[in-house]
Amino acid sequence: MNTAELYTLIREFKTKQKKNAAYYEAHEKERSERKKFYQSFTSTKLKNMTEEDFFEFIAKLWSMLIWGNKKYVVDKLISDNGFEHLKSRLVELLYGEAPVQDRWDSFLKTVKGLGPATISELLTYINPQEYVIFNRTTIQCFTYLGIPDMPKYNYQYTGNKFVEVCEIAKQIASMMQSEGVEAVDLLAVDYFLWDEILPLTEKNNLEMTEQNSAVEISEIINESKSIHDEIKEKLVAIGELLGFESRSEVRIAEGAVVDAVWEAKIGNMGKAIYVFEVQSKGSIDSLILNLKKAQKNAAVQAVVAVADEEQLAKIIRESKGVIDEKDLRTWESDDVLTVYDDLSRAHETINKLKLVPESF
Repeated sequence: MNTAELYTLIREFKTKQKKNAAYYEAHEKERSERKKFYQSFTSTKLKNMTEEDFFEFIAKLWSMLIWGNKKYVVDKLISDNGFEHLKSRLVELLYGEAPVQDRWDSFLKTVKGLGPATISELLTYINPQEYVIFNRTTIQCFTYLGIPDMPKYNYQYTGNKFVEVCEIAKQIASMMQSEGVEAVDLLAVDYFLWDEILPLTEKNNLEMTEQNSAVEISEIINESKSIHDEIKEKLVAIGELLGFESRSEVRIAEGAVVDAVWEAKIGNMGKAIYVFEVQSKGSIDSLILNLKKAQKNAAVQAVVAVADEEQLAKIIRESKGVIDEKDLRTWESDDVLTVYDDLSRAHETINKLKLVPESF
């Protein structure tokens, strides 16, 4: 960790707090109110939540700011997981006695639709002395500070990595306290990262390199299925953020189940469909065949192959004579992740303006 720069940034942060006390006091008050709300829950209260209670519980989270229609997201969580199962897993995550890394891994394996950013935020509110928010912002800021082995893909956001990140956040909290910053817990550390360090990462157009992200070639090969699933999930999320009806594992034509589709209804006239197939490694024959079959559906407007640069070159080369070059679109996997991050950040910023009433 670049402690010299970190101390400099902490001192600058403290100076800003003094110069614009009202601004920082307002944000500290907001954090306190969030902690008070979530700490008012017990395991029994959470178990007894109604769906309306659950909506309030989830909708208040910062990680939900990217969604304009939060009710749609919450309803989908309940539909995909079952309400009682969802509540029981949250109880175990937040109040269970097992080590947090075990509770973390178990939750991510058994619950669909709530990822590391959301569950770490909940843990942080419940116990801000022990847990920090573990999301893309944290990773960008830690990488900027020279902290190695930060994750790039979702499958790398493991329970053990969460514990490691929390320990680093505690070191930062201790350094902030040593410089006289008041009321420091790990939620305050998150605010410091967001307010002071994140703008620097964006200004310098920080990229997650292979060296910084701890993604070894052998690891990518061994975890290709996890990467494949993550890219597929991000494609669905991008479609949803853009306003499409977006789904994964869709039977689009006879004998063709594709990784993701974006669908838009055009009044009473019909629909427009965009088809995506993700390739991580291995034979590309099935991808090309699926995209060729998808084109038989008259509603399909475009077919898109998603892979890394090397795989895309093979797909373009081997699809000649099977799929017309003008009909085949290609999208690099890493670019999908970047678009998702940028689009999420844009929606988050816009939704903070509250231009549309929540009940709309």
